Amino acid sequence: MENSCTNAFPLTMNSSQKQETVCIFGTGDFGRSLGLKMLQCGYAVVFGSRNPQMSSLLPSGAEVLSYSEAAQKSDIIFVAIHRDHYNFFIDLTEVLKGKILVDVSNNLKINQYPESNAEHLAQLVPGAHVVKAFNTVSAWALQSGALDASRQVFVCGNDTKAKHRVMDIVLTLGLTPLDQGSLLAAKEIENYPLQLFPMWRFPFCLSAALCIFFFFYCVIRDIIYPYVSKKQDNTFRLAISIPNRVFPITALVLLALVYLPGVIAAILQLYRGTKYHRFPGWLDHWMLCRKQLGLVALGFAFLHVIYTLLIPIRYYVRWRIRNTTATQVISRKDDPFSTSSAWLYDSYMSLGVLGFFLFLLLGITSLPSVSNMVNWREFRFVQSKLGFLTLILCTAHTVAYGGKKFLGPSALRWYLPSAYILALIIPCTVLVIKLILVMPCIDNALTRIRQGWERNSKYSKSLSFGKSNVSSNVECTWASEI
Repeated sequence: MENSCTNAFPLTMNSSQKQETVCIFGTGDFGRSLGLKMLQCGYAVVFGSRNPQMSSLLPSGAEVLSYSEAAQKSDIIFVAIHRDHYNFFIDLTEVLKGKILVDVSNNLKINQYPESNAEHLAQLVPGAHVVKAFNTVSAWALQSGALDASRQVFVCGNDTKAKHRVMDIVLTLGLTPLDQGSLLAAKEIENYPLQLFPMWRFPFCLSAALCIFFFFYCVIRDIIYPYVSKKQDNTFRLAISIPNRVFPITALVLLALVYLPGVIAAILQLYRGTKYHRFPGWLDHWMLCRKQLGLVALGFAFLHVIYTLLIPIRYYVRWRIRNTTATQVISRKDDPFSTSSAWLYDSYMSLGVLGFFLFLLLGITSLPSVSNMVNWREFRFVQSKLGFLTLILCTAHTVAYGGKKFLGPSALRWYLPSAYILALIIPCTVLVIKLILVMPCIDNALTRIRQGWERNSKYSKSLSFGKSNVSSNVECTWASEI
């Protein structure tokens, strides 16, 4: 464990070693946390405040002065102030000339202003070297030593020496600097902390749409239809029965949708005869979201397992068992044992257990701590080969659930088939197309294309400069790192 820059008190230094002084404008939560972190790492810290006498709760060992006086103490200044209060920089133009201004501010919403805060600050103080950094690190992460938070610090600026100076400080604080280029990247860096699960938005919306559709579909079949036809009240099924149908169906469909974009990409490459053609934007985004789709599918599979474990203790199930037993005792009749039914039910359970086990294996392998321990071939084998095996097992589990009544007339209610039959459409389609793609004659052609062979050179001449990052690797893995 690191023991540098993580102690509760500032480090002491030898008198022969000169402390580097840094200045921090702003005495808010982030400014104080940043100051304490720098004191712990051996820096001398001076705060700049509009009311030095009113400033409190500052870390021990730090000096607090006015903005003008503090700026004269150091050639690097961290600006921990909201953009609305930048106007005072105009009066400090001469004092800040040639100094490095590190803008750590964020906005309240994405693209709140036409230009980034860092670019606005550079316009106010044209003689200073403005660098954008530390806006993606929270005050809590600085206080906790970033042990339980992201260590990445995005850095951008027009002056190379100023950027390197800031990146050296980032490294000293135990964080990881990432050079994002010129100050033009500041707007993107400022928008980054404001994004709410950007890669998860599509999987969440899709899974919500699937859940809503199948939920109302099951309500029509299992609640409304019995009430209209038999005046039977089945509303109690809303609590467990219907969710336990919706969750596995959604998990199976999402799992199939993880591998469907790879199949579509392979068909496009075969059709075009080249891998150097950019995929459509929707397909690129879909492929980049495969990991998130797979993890959401695993979550629904977990819910299905938990709800299934609750079945034996349900009141309705216990009532049916007692009622059936009493009826058989009174009538002195017993249902004959059916070997075919036993095989079907045991196969259904076994396929479900094996499918869920491989599902868990895919999810565990997607963890960075695990995927970093295997090479690319091993990773692709698990995510692609075992992934399709998981899809096969889960699809077979669903087919076995239907059993003998898979397409029987009794399964139709208002001409609507059971929900699990609808859930088999996409997985079966993906598996059939994949079976065709792995045929030697087609697989060999696809392999040659992915190795650089082109059937029609016009694609490489006109579109080779627009290669997609995803086009060169369309293996159907749902845990590839984004």
